[in-house]
Amino acid sequence: MSLKNFVTLGRSGLRVSPLCLGAMTFGEDWGWGANVAESEAMISAYLDRGGNFIDTANIYTNGHSEKIIGDFFKARKGTRDRAVIGTKFYCSLFDGDPNGGGAGRKAMIQQCEESLRRLQTDYIDLYWLHNWDIGAPIDETMRALDDLVRAGKIRYVAFSDVPAWRTAEAQTIAAFRGWAPIIALQLEYSLLERTSEGELIPMAQSMGMGVMPWSPLKRGFLTGKYRRSDSANGPSGVLGRPSDKDFDIIEPLIAVAEEVGKPVAAVALAWVLAQKGVTSPIIGARNSEQMLQNLDALDVSLSDAQIKRLDDVSRPVLNFPYGVNHGLAPVLGFPNTTIDGKTVGPSPFLTNPERY
Repeated sequence: MSLKNFVTLGRSGLRVSPLCLGAMTFGEDWGWGANVAESEAMISAYLDRGGNFIDTANIYTNGHSEKIIGDFFKARKGTRDRAVIGTKFYCSLFDGDPNGGGAGRKAMIQQCEESLRRLQTDYIDLYWLHNWDIGAPIDETMRALDDLVRAGKIRYVAFSDVPAWRTAEAQTIAAFRGWAPIIALQLEYSLLERTSEGELIPMAQSMGMGVMPWSPLKRGFLTGKYRRSDSANGPSGVLGRPSDKDFDIIEPLIAVAEEVGKPVAAVALAWVLAQKGVTSPIIGARNSEQMLQNLDALDVSLSDAQIKRLDDVSRPVLNFPYGVNHGLAPVLGFPNTTIDGKTVGPSPFLTNPERY
């Protein structure tokens, strides 16, 4: 596989690379990240490998991430239209302003105009609701997004970090009213965070949304730099280090990486790519070397047995009613049958052959 093996994003006509370049690390304004030169080097390396998909947000490095991307494409005439650029709204850059962020119409339009200015472009390919605005009516948000599509300022609509029930409501309203649909869903997903499998990912598959996992390496925990044997003074990320429970998953991952002779991070990403419903994981890096190592995931081929091994050690406990629907319910509804390749066992309640 390569970045040129494009995939269709959700139920749309938008074709994107199977790995998306995340730009949260573009700029050093938060005290970490890549400087402008290194950020541009990452964009160049990604595009040179055939990639076309870049993800940012208005809040990333206080807007500097968007400006770096805008400056890059402005200096390279003819390259903007070949790229798919997504950015997000919701987060406020204006302290004390109740309409500086969120998903109300006034805030959304202002945020869109500011992102267009920083990106130095006439349109945004994919415009993401970054978080759920609990106080904003969802129909107001969806109508405003549709207006931005009709005005030509954005091409497609997407959601990030919004509950499944609210996302489904928004998609249903859009369908009934003929508004632009949600074509993609961003959510945290990795070997160390699989709870989205309960409702979010099945909903996305059912309602025509491509899934774009963020933090597929779980803040660097799945890169191989951490070992259970490390002392308390060993490597530690900004948000701490893996727990003992995490190492129960990390150690089998390292073993699989040794078997296939690939970097641990590449194997962790390859597992994500192999999951049903996943379209284009977002990879972030602080330098070009890290980014290119992440792209190695496209060259990793895991066997069914290796995928199953990683599945088994990382299997999550999902919210009710997942266990009922995938455990007892099939036995009650379809005892002793094989349907669509799945075999169901006998029902514990059919002990008497007589029916009344």
